[in-house]
Amino acid sequence: MSWFKRENNPEKKAQKPEKGQRKVKTEGLWLKCEGCKEIIWKKDLEDSHNVCPKCGSHFRIDAVARLQLLLDGPYQQFDTDLASADPLEFVDQRSYRERLATAQEATSLADALISAAGTLEGRKVQICAMEPKFIGGSMGGVMGEKITRAIERSITTRQPLIIISASGGARMQEGAISLMQLAKISSALMHLDEARVPYISVLTDPTTGGVTASLAMLGDLNIAEPGALIGFAGPRVIEQTIRQKLPEGFQRSEFLLKHGMLDAIVPRLQLKSYISQALTFFSGPVQ
Repeated sequence: MSWFKRENNPEKKAQKPEKGQRKVKTEGLWLKCEGCKEIIWKKDLEDSHNVCPKCGSHFRIDAVARLQLLLDGPYQQFDTDLASADPLEFVDQRSYRERLATAQEATSLADALISAAGTLEGRKVQICAMEPKFIGGSMGGVMGEKITRAIERSITTRQPLIIISASGGARMQEGAISLMQLAKISSALMHLDEARVPYISVLTDPTTGGVTASLAMLGDLNIAEPGALIGFAGPRVIEQTIRQKLPEGFQRSEFLLKHGMLDAIVPRLQLKSYISQALTFFSGPVQ
């Protein structure tokens, strides 16, 4: 039992490092890939845009990284001052106001979406990117309004629209207000289609709930990253409803592509050139 006891022997106390010796801190420098289970040096992962260099698994990235990956350089942001007013004064384990304040401090964003304009391989575009670290990238009234305004700018400027989805769905703390955004955005996208302005939807891990049920699946081109979780209800809810075991890989982008729910799966490092080629097909070469 002495093996499990800490010996309080002053002679065995840890000695301070002598001058000239260095302590090497390794905490946070390595990550484990969920795909191949290999240990990856964080710097190698960052250099590959958070794609595992060994198996190609795509790690989740934030909205700013998405914009930096796709746009040529600096971009203009819109509606940065829009923030939820907590219309229902919602409280569960914590108040909605507290959750908003925590998320705003952690992400430096007012809500879970960045709306911007920039250039993609020389072509002017309107682009929206969801931030999964902001209450799961959930869609409330602010996100719905920002996306709708981006659609209206696309119609006015005739610039293609790109929306990058990464969301847990509608934000429950805003109740019916969040659900109304599904119809609001879908209606605006119908006007975009009537104006014959291209809309490309990029689905990343995860894209679920009301976002999948509306804007994410309404693109002229729906493309996804490899291995992305995409669906409406969760697998357990579906299994309990239909009382059947779901097939392997259900709700992953490869399964959806096979069954006609997606147009393409594009690795992250090829995404910019693929979208550029698609926009050339829709709108012709850059003038």
